[in-house]
Amino acid sequence: MRYRSRVTAPAAALIGTAAAVLAGGNTAYADPKPDDAPGPETLGDPVFPALGNDGYRVDAYHLDFSYDHSTTLVDATATLELRTAQALTRLSLDALGLDIRTVHVDGRTATFEQVDEKLRITPARPLPARARVTVCVTYTADPRRALAHTAWVPTADGFAICPQPDSAHTVFPCNDHPSDKADFTFRITVPATLRAVAGGSLVCTEDLAGDRTAYTYRSRSPIATELVQITVGDYVVKERSGPHGLPLRDVVPTARAEALEPALALTPGLVEWLEARLGAYPFETYGLLPCNSDDPNAFDFTGLETQTLTLYKPNYLLQAEPKIGSHMMHELVHSYFGNSVSPATWADLWLNEGHADFYGLLYRYERGWPDSLGLTTFEARMKDTYARGDQWRKTSGPVAAPNAANLFDSQRYLGGVLVLYALRQLIGEDAFHTVERTFLARHRNSSASTEDYIALASHTCGQDVSGFLRDWLYGTTTPRMPGHPDWTVTPVTPSLTAPRRQAGGRWHENSATL
Repeated sequence: MRYRSRVTAPAAALIGTAAAVLAGGNTAYADPKPDDAPGPETLGDPVFPALGNDGYRVDAYHLDFSYDHSTTLVDATATLELRTAQALTRLSLDALGLDIRTVHVDGRTATFEQVDEKLRITPARPLPARARVTVCVTYTADPRRALAHTAWVPTADGFAICPQPDSAHTVFPCNDHPSDKADFTFRITVPATLRAVAGGSLVCTEDLAGDRTAYTYRSRSPIATELVQITVGDYVVKERSGPHGLPLRDVVPTARAEALEPALALTPGLVEWLEARLGAYPFETYGLLPCNSDDPNAFDFTGLETQTLTLYKPNYLLQAEPKIGSHMMHELVHSYFGNSVSPATWADLWLNEGHADFYGLLYRYERGWPDSLGLTTFEARMKDTYARGDQWRKTSGPVAAPNAANLFDSQRYLGGVLVLYALRQLIGEDAFHTVERTFLARHRNSSASTEDYIALASHTCGQDVSGFLRDWLYGTTTPRMPGHPDWTVTPVTPSLTAPRRQAGGRWHENSATL
C-alpha cells in the first residue's frame, strides 16, 4: 500500500514551497476541478520542479521493447494504467528524446504534442475525476542519441539504463518522480544471440520467428521510475542462494563471468550482515549487473541501485574485497533506503545516501579496512567529517536542502551519515536501531520525507528529537555533537574549495565507501 507524503515546515521554508506529493494507494484526493481543467504539469519537486504530473497517479507500467541490433534502435510500446486525481481535459507525461508515433487513451486515438520534456496528451473526451484510465504510447528510441541528459548506457552489444535522478523519461514516457511508484512488467524482444534482463523476476521466455527471443519480467513490489533497469547484451545469468533461500541472480558479460565470480560470491555474506541490522531483504531477488562497458564516459558513478539489480562497470568489481566490499554494501543498503522506501522529494536524498554510507562504513570498519583517508574507525571518520561541517553547509547547503547542482555532493552522503551518527549519540544505539527498523516497516513500498523520519524518530524513541534533527538537517551551522564536547568545526575560509563537479553532468562519486 502506498501513502500520501508531504513536504512540511520547516523544510518548506528552507527549500521552497513544494506541492503535496501523492504516492497512490488509499489517497485523499483534492476536490475535482472543472471539466475544462487541463491539469497540473508538475509535482512541484523542490529540486526538479518540472518533473512529474499531479493530475493522476500511475498504478502500473507495461513496457514492450523490441531491440534491433543492426540499427541499435528500440521500438517500444508503453502502456500506463493510471487513476485521475481530478477531472482532466489534458494530461502530460515526462518524455525526452522519444520519437512518438501514436497515443491512445482508453483505446481511442488522442492528439499529442511534445513540448520541452513533456508529452502533452489530449484525449478524445475529458477524463472524469477518480477514473481508471489506460494510456498507450508507441514510439522509437535511439540509445545513442545525444540529449541534454539521458538514462541510456550504450554498449557494444546492446544497452543498460541508469535513470537516476531525472532521466527515466528518456527511456519511456512516465510520471518521472520517486513519489509515484508503480508496478512494472517488462517484455523485451532481442536477437536470440543476446539476453534481455529487467528488474523483478523472469516470468516468461518466448522463442519467436526470425531467430528472436522475448523475455518478460514482472516486479512483485512497486518501483520508482528512477530505479528501473532494462539491459540487453551478451550476458549469462548466474544464480545462487542467499540467506533464508533468497534467490540471487547476477547478470554478467559472458566473456568475463569467471573473472567476476569472486566479487559476485560476496553478496550472500553482505545480505546476511545487513539483514541482522535492518531486517529481511525487502524484494524477491537481488544481484549485480556489471554492464558490458568500462567506458569512463558511460556513466558518472561507480554503482547504481536499480531495483533488484545493481549496475556497475566490470573493472571496478575485479578489485580485491577490501576495495569493493564497503561500496557493495552501500548499494545493497539502497534496497532498503531508496528503493523499498523512496524519497518523497529529491530534497530527501540524504535519507538514501546517508543511510547507504552509514552502514557501508560500519561494514568497512568492522573488517579493519582503512578508508580513503587512511582512517580505520567510524568515530575517527565522523570527527573528520564534523570538522568539515560548516564548509559543506556553505558550499552545498544544509544536508536536507539541496539543489539540482549540488544534489550529489558529499553533504548528502557523509553529511547525512553525520546526522545519523549524532542521532545515535543522542538516543543510544538500541533506540536508534528501533527507529531505523520502524521507519522501514512503516513506509515499505512507499515514499517518505525528511519530516516523516523526524516525526517517527520522536515518536519511536520516546523523546522529542524534532528540534535536534531539524538543526542538523536544515541549520546553516553545525550543531554540537552529543558525547563529544571536544570536537570542533574548522572555520570557513575562502581557501576551502567547493566539491568538484563533473563537466556536463552531475558528480556522483562522493560516497565515503569508495
